[in-house]
Amino acid sequence: MPLTWAQALAWRLRRHLLDPVGAGSSTDVVRALGAVPAHPDDAAELAVRTRRRESAPGDVARALADGALIRTFAFRGATHLMTPEDAAAYLALRARGRMWELPSWQSFYGLAPDDWPPLRQVVRDALADGPLTVPELGAAVTADTRYRHLAATFADGAWTLLKAFAWQGDLSLGPSRDGRPTFQRLDGNPRWTGLLDLDTAGARAVEAYLRAYGPTTAGHVHYWLGDGLGAGRQNVVRWLGGLGDRLAEVDVDGEAAVVLREDHDELLAAEPSTSVRLLPRYDQWVLGPGTADAHVVPPERRAPVSRGAAVVVVGGVVHGTWTLAGDEVQVGWFTGRTAARSALADEVGRLAAIVGRAWHLGGASA
Repeated sequence: MPLTWAQALAWRLRRHLLDPVGAGSSTDVVRALGAVPAHPDDAAELAVRTRRRESAPGDVARALADGALIRTFAFRGATHLMTPEDAAAYLALRARGRMWELPSWQSFYGLAPDDWPPLRQVVRDALADGPLTVPELGAAVTADTRYRHLAATFADGAWTLLKAFAWQGDLSLGPSRDGRPTFQRLDGNPRWTGLLDLDTAGARAVEAYLRAYGPTTAGHVHYWLGDGLGAGRQNVVRWLGGLGDRLAEVDVDGEAAVVLREDHDELLAAEPSTSVRLLPRYDQWVLGPGTADAHVVPPERRAPVSRGAAVVVVGGVVHGTWTLAGDEVQVGWFTGRTAARSALADEVGRLAAIVGRAWHLGGASA
């Protein structure tokens, strides 16, 4: 039975808790999306809270504090919010490439592959008593004569080096201290069970992507997991194939795509959405399928969205961008795209209530 992209995006809006807005917790939102970009903090909080009927400032921070969420380096090396359970899969895929064993890494950091197991133990031991800032962690690590040569790396911030420990499940980002980031042991989180084996992780990650971003194609799955986590194209194809008859093929306006069979009937029954949503910069609505997906982002306006513009989404399609001038929300429409001013004003009012500000809709420009 043929399907339209308007229907498909309406179904995806429901999965993203955007239409209708969800009734769950911050953790429920992050789990539904798979991961949420964690930087900048205000955009991450808004991305989560805009998908909740009821929320309060600091909900994300509280979920991080109690371990329901973690913040770590994941897709394309950027920081993301994830549940510990999902992180066990995504980090396993990210660690698969063993980047720290590349000749360039060995040369730059002066670390051979055999140096990593004891170095990882030193890092975990240093964090045993609680979170440390980068300088504090660097001081603890370089106190060991085997790693004294890393002092200059830690003095420069050590962010790239620290990603390797995050990908192997040794640490995650902790609470900021006086505006400075800290790192903490990941196994101090009672919900953390360690990295999954690669094939279990891959199958789980592919299924999660289909659940949140279907209907989709193998190319989109590779974009998110293969390119985004370095999982490898052949692995992605194999994991997709491993789903077997759990996959259902659909025709979306003449394009072949797949969904989980359990979602097939609900997808076909979806009605197009007229919802208007103002989403923060780098929202998963556009990052999950990728800004190159012309069904979500008009190709001629991909550049500003890729650079992190906050977007106006109408029926699942990016119709423009929005900015703040004081408390005035200013909308810039893409050529030939608009929305009813009343619906836009309602959405501005909804966000104003979320952030506790007197935001109001200003003029709009094409």
